[in-house]
Amino acid sequence: MRGIITAAFCAAVASVSFAQQDPQFTQYMFDRLSINPAVAGTSGQLCGTLLLRQQWTGFDGAPKTALLNVQAPITRISSGVGLSVYLDELGQQKSTYARFHYSFHRKIGAGKLGIGLMAGMMSHNLGNDWQATDGVPGDAAIPGNGNSDMGWDLAGGLYYVSPTIWAGISSTHLTEVELRNVSIQQRRHYFVQAGYDWKLKNDPKYVIQPSVLMKSDGTSTQFDITGTFLYNNMVWLGVSYRTEDAIAPLLGYQFKPTPKSMLKIGYSYDVTTSQLKNYSSGSHEIMLNYCMTIVKPPDVERHRGVRFL
Repeated sequence: MRGIITAAFCAAVASVSFAQQDPQFTQYMFDRLSINPAVAGTSGQLCGTLLLRQQWTGFDGAPKTALLNVQAPITRISSGVGLSVYLDELGQQKSTYARFHYSFHRKIGAGKLGIGLMAGMMSHNLGNDWQATDGVPGDAAIPGNGNSDMGWDLAGGLYYVSPTIWAGISSTHLTEVELRNVSIQQRRHYFVQAGYDWKLKNDPKYVIQPSVLMKSDGTSTQFDITGTFLYNNMVWLGVSYRTEDAIAPLLGYQFKPTPKSMLKIGYSYDVTTSQLKNYSSGSHEIMLNYCMTIVKPPDVERHRGVRFL
């Protein structure tokens, strides 16, 4: 039986460590926007980020997630805008999120403070390929012919970034929408994220980058703690630990296709430490990030000579 047992078992084990309903990413430091709208445009660049995650390989119906973030500044009004799109699949359940972000910016010291709001839509679909084990009654909450539902979503947050430090606090699913057709009750989530760039002996060739992400639904809390080493602004290696879930090595490469842009490619592999370690061969995650500085064209001034007036 492929659908119901796998999905139910994965969801049950996941809830032991963290009762989260949103997809999670090991390379969260490259996905600050989707959980905090205040991040939009604060880098001063036009950026696009793609994250692809295959979780708990070895299971039929294990979670598969794709996330696309796009953001850009609007310097004329000291603001930024962004768009996040999630595609998530877990067994018979398929979910889609589309989130529009707006952030108002204010310069503070050497950095920038963002105050953000997000509005979006979420939809959940249940398939109809359910099977029940002999002698086990079906679940009345699961429609045999499949079903779908959708609702509004809101979020808010604060974010500060400077040349060496970044930190943010945010909350998603503020409306706590109930999708009755698919028996899903969204719960409000809270996030705290922070990171620091530490140049060893003040040498930009060797940079240690510790970071942390705290996730909570008000009942249970989970931490992602990560340390990476960036060499020569080109290659990074690191390790991340997610409480009660996994340890993950990370590696990546970045380079400048043009003087005003940067392309980053990253990979992480989660080694499961929870009860799933005896059944799963881990989780794979790929990250692509491209940022470019928007160069304002110079103003062209025209003057008419007095002799032609």
